[in-house]
Amino acid sequence: MVVGVAIIGSGIFVSKEHLPAVQVTSSLTLKAIYSRSLSSARNLGSDISSLDLYSNDAGAGRTYQDLLERTDVEAVIIALPILMQPEFIKRALEAGKHVLAEKPIAKDVATATELLEWYEKNINTSKVTFCVAENYRFFDSVIFAREQVEKLGRVLGFNVRLQNMVKLGGRYIETEWRKKPEYQGGFVLDAGIHCIAGLRMLLGPENAPVRVAAFSEQLQNHLPPVDTLNATVKTKSGVTGSFAVSFGTTYDEYELSVACEKGAVYRDRAGTSFEVGIGGAVVVRSEGKQERTEFMNEEFGVKQEVKAWAKALETGLQDPRQKPEEALRDLEMVSWSILFDFCLTNRYASSLKPCCVVESRMDSL
Repeated sequence: MVVGVAIIGSGIFVSKEHLPAVQVTSSLTLKAIYSRSLSSARNLGSDISSLDLYSNDAGAGRTYQDLLERTDVEAVIIALPILMQPEFIKRALEAGKHVLAEKPIAKDVATATELLEWYEKNINTSKVTFCVAENYRFFDSVIFAREQVEKLGRVLGFNVRLQNMVKLGGRYIETEWRKKPEYQGGFVLDAGIHCIAGLRMLLGPENAPVRVAAFSEQLQNHLPPVDTLNATVKTKSGVTGSFAVSFGTTYDEYELSVACEKGAVYRDRAGTSFEVGIGGAVVVRSEGKQERTEFMNEEFGVKQEVKAWAKALETGLQDPRQKPEEALRDLEMVSWSILFDFCLTNRYASSLKPCCVVESRMDSL
């Protein structure tokens, strides 16, 4: 079974990751690309010369709606600026297309919750699937780290540290919608949410976060509205840990670590920078021994997640790592950490109740 797909978007990540991922997935065949402008679609390069291009300025019969009406396009990958995602997702689902949308699921929890409720109410979810991409859940190193955590017994604590400086002139900051974000969190939302997904995967459902107390700040003028977040997190098992993310500091570090009864697991970079981002490593310390395993070929994890999505389209069994509910839980944690101390649950955001001050306790809710 080969599924015809279209890519919606033509930005950096489409060019570097989504396009190559679709091209190397044998069960997918790329039929078309949509971009807001025809020139940006053409800028994806010679690899798309044989594809049909759609855009707002491509003329009659070449709009987004025209693409959605094609019967040979069964599924779409949507990778547009954050504020545009929900509208394009809804229109694709209404047209009966399976959707793999880039993270975050939406600009904020309220918008994401409305989108999920709309999907469940208006779309036959057994026939038309809605998935959200989160490449951290498909990193070989993160999967391996989770396996090691499970072997080492009860979780005792955890720490996340992702700190570096996003400088003007970098390929991501120079995109207009990131440079002047009209959504909460800026880079803390757009990039920091990856770390939350990785943390949640390592901790597992038995250690799901239920409470967050946090401070956020903007350290650099060119990184509005915030570029730094420091939080303390408590899980439903009672374990606490720290979550520190900054894109406006002179620190340069990345580490995701979990302490267990029989040892500790560390996931870090395999000698690569934030901008390059290729390769991870896992260090396991147990019984006085230390073992380091490197995963230099995992790249950004996008090929793995697109392959998993393609398999789900073929089998009809959605990969749980791509369910929109998982993306919502990631967004809950980063959103309410940015705004104020918040109590998290495993349900939709409509069930959450804010704690007005850091001193509020669970028994007061």
